Order: sequence, then structure tokens, then C-alpha cells
Amino acid sequence: MPARAAVILAAGQGTRMKSPLPKVLHKVGGRTLLERVIDTVEATGCERIVVVVGAGGGAVRELVEKRLGKGAVAIQDPPQGTGHAVLAARDALADFTGDVLVTNADCPLLTPHDLEPLFSMRRDGVQLALLGFEPHDALLYGRLIRGADGHVMRIIEPKEATPEQLAVKACYAGMLCAEKTKLFGWLDRTSNNNAKGEYYLTEIVGLAAADEALVKASIAPETAVMGCDTPMQLAQAEHVFQQRRRVHFQGEGVVMPAPESVHFAWDTHIDPGVTIEPFVVIAPGVRLETGVLIRAFSHLEDCVVRSGAVIGPYARLRPGADIGEDAHIGNFVEVKKVVVGKGAKANHLSYLGDGTVGAGANIGAGTIFCNYDGFDKHDTHVGEGAFIGSNTALVAPVTVGPGAYTGSGSVITKAVAADALAVSRPQQVEKAGWAARFRQKKLAERAAKKGKA
Repeated sequence: MPARAAVILAAGQGTRMKSPLPKVLHKVGGRTLLERVIDTVEATGCERIVVVVGAGGGAVRELVEKRLGKGAVAIQDPPQGTGHAVLAARDALADFTGDVLVTNADCPLLTPHDLEPLFSMRRDGVQLALLGFEPHDALLYGRLIRGADGHVMRIIEPKEATPEQLAVKACYAGMLCAEKTKLFGWLDRTSNNNAKGEYYLTEIVGLAAADEALVKASIAPETAVMGCDTPMQLAQAEHVFQQRRRVHFQGEGVVMPAPESVHFAWDTHIDPGVTIEPFVVIAPGVRLETGVLIRAFSHLEDCVVRSGAVIGPYARLRPGADIGEDAHIGNFVEVKKVVVGKGAKANHLSYLGDGTVGAGANIGAGTIFCNYDGFDKHDTHVGEGAFIGSNTALVAPVTVGPGAYTGSGSVITKAVAADALAVSRPQQVEKAGWAARFRQKKLAERAAKKGKA
């Protein structure tokens, strides 16, 4: 089987997105458009990947170099069309021999299943394999014009098409595959003799047909090849992605009474037997083990929730939260970078940041792990079976020993020994009759003001 490489076109300006963020760095499912396409072509077995970026694409280039290395970047400068963009990748593939897949960087719903037919056609002797689709509205797309034998002869743009050609349903999706030498040979013969003075990738279809090369197209679903040029299209892609994920997880045994209100990320991992109530957002990096209950209006990110735990409602799990078996994290509780032991509970209005909570410990309402001193973060450790009274401030670094108690309203700044009680609050003072005298005074003052008026 020939070796496989991919050229991903990411040099477009993305002006219709109307954003300072490069188009391909916008996200679907919590992952950039470009990374999603890289994931897809890697999954098809492409051993070499080259991403073509524009001269000003610093942030895009940085992502590619971090992910694939500096040799994976090709610069298109100045931009002179899609054919010119692919030619910019030639030097990066100088030592490569095999098939080259060309795809756009803004198609986040593309899957290996959609691309594999291109490589299959190459194995079957097709010299230029194209990916097409049949859009609901074909107004803006180039039509795949076939000959009597069904082979593709050319791609024609709508403004140049006859009424008969406009009636063709199959359109070019922007992806193709050919042997490297053939691909760059056809590209060398393209012309910029057009209104924009650009070199179009689609021109190679006519050149290949003229060479009597076999050109065929595989038809993919419209959703698979949809691009994201505008915020509206980005939202449409997100909608399709979320629908796919909901169907997947329901098929895997995840119970969701209102699945349309639950949002997942590209890498969400959920075991069978999990229940997720309405209006839950799961950001990247989340793993939920069997028997977990995520209650309504909770937000989870880069965390682990272990078997039998209950989260929410209105809970927030931030990066590094590791919630143990059968633990409870309740309403308006935020957890960040804390390992919570088996059966521990923090049921109300608390912030737990940096540290550990031992198995079976109870965190009272209003508890705060005071983890930041304005310069550095510090850890708080609560031992097994400890009881933290309501409205306790634990000033890190600090340790509360196993089985210890803290009195409600305390500010704990020193270590608390195992099974001890720590109380840090002023002595209560009571002044008999003070409230009655205060009310009488205020009522008299108010009456006096009314009399003057």
C-alpha cells in the first residue's frame, strides 16, 4: 500500500469570521478546527502532514509546530489561490513518495470514514480521486462534470455553468488525493489567467482528464465536508457535533432526560451507567466513571469523577479536580486541583482549591480553601473523617488532621491535630436590653424629623 501524506490548507484570511482570532483556531467541541482536521488525517494513516499557513499566521504556525514539528509548516506568501497553496508544500514533501491527500483546515466534522474512499480509489487505479457532496443549496459550489463513462472531466464554477450543468447535484468538496509526482506535475501546469489572477486547485481536474488520467469522485454527506467561514456556520457545525455525541453516548448507556441541553467536548469519556441531568456543560478533559450522577446546571472541565459520585446541581469542577467514589459535590461548590476522597461531602456553597480532602470528610457550607497569597498557590489538606464547620476559612498552607473538627466561622491558619477541635473566633459578648434601647432611640429620632417637617 502506498505511503500516505496530507497537505492541509490553512492560509486563508478568514475575513468572514470577523474575528481577531484566525478562522482555523476557532473551536468545535472544544478543539480548534485545524486540530480536528489534523486528528482526522492522522487517523487515516497519513505519516506526513504539512500545513500551509499564511505569512501572518503566527498563532496558526505556533500550533502546528507544537503539534507536528517545524518541518510540518509551509508558508504561502503571497497568497495566490488554492493551487499555489498546495505548491507551497512541495519542499516539505521533497523526500516523500506516495499518495498526497489535500484537504481544507476548516472542516471540523470530517471523519476518516469520509476520506478513506479516496485512498481506496487510488489503490484501484484512479489517478485523481475527488471528494464530492450533494448540498441542499448548491448555489456557490463548483459542479463535478462527468463524462458518459461516469468519470469526472472538469469542475465548473456556478457563474460559468450552463443551465444543464447547474442542474448537476454533485459538487466538489475541496478534498482530493493523487500520487505526489502527478499532483505537483499537474499543479505546475495550472494558469492564473483568470479574473483573480490566482492558481486554482480545481484546474488540475481538467488537466488530468486531458492526460487521459482516470478521475473519479466519492460522495460524502454534506455535514461531513461543511466548512466554517462565518460564526453562523461555526454554530451549525457545533450543533451537528453535539448531536453526534449525544447519540453516541446514549448508545453507550448514558442516561440523559434532556439530551439537547447537554454539551460535550471532543475527548469526553463516559462509562455506561452515568446519568446527566439537563443543562450540563462538559468541557475538554473530562472522564466520568460508571454510576456517576451529574445534576442540572453543572460545569465540568479537565477532571475525573469516580464511580457513584454525585455532582451538583450548580457545581463547577475545574482542572485537576479528582472526585472519589461515592463523594458528593453539591450546589454552588467549586473544586479546582483537589483530590476528594471516597464518600467525602461538600454539599453547599464552598470553594476547594489546591489540596486534598480525605475519605469520609465533611466540608461545611461556606468553607473556603484560601489557596492564593497574591503570588503563589498553596495546598490545604483535610484528613479522613474530618469535619469542617460552616463558614470556615482554611488559610493555606495548612493541614487538618484525620477526625479533627473546626468550629463554624473559624479562620484556621495552623495545623490541626488528629481528632482535635480547632476554634478561631472572638468570644461572644451579650449586652442585655441593647436592642430594645436602640429601637427606641431610632424611633424617637424618626419622629423628631417628622415633627420638624
